[in-house]
Amino acid sequence: MSATAAKKDAKKEEPVAEPADRLLNFAENLVYAAAGILLLFGAVVVMVMVCYHLALDIDEGARHAVAEALDGLLLAFILLELLAGIRATMTEKKLVAEPFLIVGIIASIKEIVLLTLTSQETIGESGEAFNDAMTEVSVLGGLVLILSLASYFVRRKEREPEEEENA
Repeated sequence: MSATAAKKDAKKEEPVAEPADRLLNFAENLVYAAAGILLLFGAVVVMVMVCYHLALDIDEGARHAVAEALDGLLLAFILLELLAGIRATMTEKKLVAEPFLIVGIIASIKEIVLLTLTSQETIGESGEAFNDAMTEVSVLGGLVLILSLASYFVRRKEREPEEEENA
């Protein structure tokens, strides 16, 4: 018996399975869409707040205003990359790892940049605080490297021809 005939026989035996599957698929897509809308709304709110605070914080100094704006912009990029992950999951009907790896890379880079910008303040406090900040930057740099390698291998695996099911 062919695989198609077996599927038709299974559908005849379980008349509830197909409508239930369609309903659950619709519900799943609805939840994904709601999450995507919330992520998009969050990114827009973050962008508006970045613009607002950039205009207000410029009086406290350009370095502080730019550091705060950069923090907000990188958060918006993280939200948008998560949205891309949701879109990819909805269209491909499977969980796609790469957008989430990119979110990890962006989040790590965000922390590296913020630690670097604030490390000048910790230099005057004590040598131990500066050493702790540099250790954190090193660990985050290693994490970026690991996530980048993982992303490379995921892309490489996706470019390989599909393995045959009958092999």
